[in-house]
Amino acid sequence: MTKAILAGSGMTPFGNLGERTGRELFASAGLDALEDAGLEPDDVDEVFYGNFVGTLAENQGHQGPIAAEALGTTAPSRRVESACASAGVAVRDAVRAVRSGESDVVVAGGMERMNNMGTAGATDGLARAADDLYEIRAGITFPAAYALMARAYFEAFGGDREDLAHIAVKNHEHALVNDHAHLQREITVEDALGAPEVAAPLGLYDACPISDGAAALVLTSPEYAAEHGLEASVAVTGSGHGGDTMALQDRASLAKTPATRDAAEQAYEEARIGPDDVDVVEVHDCFTIAEVLALEGLGLFSYGEGIGAARRGETTRDGSVPVNLSGGLKAKGHPVGATGAAQVLAIANLLEGSHPRADDVPDATVGVAHNAGGTVASATVHVLEVIE
Repeated sequence: MTKAILAGSGMTPFGNLGERTGRELFASAGLDALEDAGLEPDDVDEVFYGNFVGTLAENQGHQGPIAAEALGTTAPSRRVESACASAGVAVRDAVRAVRSGESDVVVAGGMERMNNMGTAGATDGLARAADDLYEIRAGITFPAAYALMARAYFEAFGGDREDLAHIAVKNHEHALVNDHAHLQREITVEDALGAPEVAAPLGLYDACPISDGAAALVLTSPEYAAEHGLEASVAVTGSGHGGDTMALQDRASLAKTPATRDAAEQAYEEARIGPDDVDVVEVHDCFTIAEVLALEGLGLFSYGEGIGAARRGETTRDGSVPVNLSGGLKAKGHPVGATGAAQVLAIANLLEGSHPRADDVPDATVGVAHNAGGTVASATVHVLEVIE
């Protein structure tokens, strides 16, 4: 399988970014990515742009050409929408475009701007990733949906709120040195357990913040990278995309995520690796329980074992499988349309040694980025490896 070379990356800080427009944010990330790759806008063959609520937040449809224009190009472009997995799918589309030979240089990434909508507006917009007929009209929000999944997990496998609190504490600690993180603030297990309840059993510190931000990657074919002398040390060697039913009521189990499992199996097969080969992971932890579901779906822990991994120290920065060294969605932040690209960027930086937590995984050569949409009705998994 042809590798997709990760030639450059760029990312804005994540947080409440005020009145900066979406096109301004994506321009910042995308132009930084091109500069990092040593390429110009005229070199770009295609642009894949992840975004979820831009039609609401910025009253703007047909965003693909706007994203391309922000980079100074009129290359073919399209907006990719898959809820919180929008950028993950955009990256997958870019990988496939490079592998097919149709494009040599592709920019993939995404942007989300939500704080200008206010908490109620952002919550309403994000809820549209659920099934309108069976969930939204009944008043469900994503904290409630993931609370149902947490309850189902506890009933099926055990675990409790303190296990979830350890995940929050871990990810906040990981984010302390990440200058791009939304929440650079240490918390304790007691803080997490004592925080206001959002949707039982989930509390305030079980949820990620409402974030603005953008991230972008430049992917090229190996031949193009070699011909143009591009300096790159990491490649995407496996890419997978899985799906599931939208409504929770139609699923066989709320305690497992088949979309993640299917995406992981596909990505592992392409990369010719298995879960035991993975050195470092970024997973979609929009809520603490989501990290558990992701780790088990990825095959990194058996079902029922992921819930205690943070508490046992296995997923901390000095653990056997460091997870979310960026701080994850929980502390780094979750600008929905940008998250999938930001996760790939974090893994690449960890593998090449430029990430602030790279010293925690000095021998890492294989990393995995997992991005999920909604209540994991869609998921992408990308395997990144150091180029030999």
